[in-house]
Amino acid sequence: MEHLGTILTRLYLALTVPRVRDERGDVPGWVMITVMTAGLVVAITAVARPQLQSMLSSALEQVK
Repeated sequence: MEHLGTILTRLYLALTVPRVRDERGDVPGWVMITVMTAGLVVAITAVARPQLQSMLSSALEQVK
């Protein structure tokens, strides 16, 4: 009978004690977000490169 009490106690604790959550997150999701962000940066840079270069040249000339 004591053995049954131990089993029931362990079962109760296993079902009621909060579990430690895995904090790693969704790895494939983060990889997809990182790749998509890099793609957006490349696309925006390709389109806006002349304006960005002129802005940087203008800012550097004002510093001189």
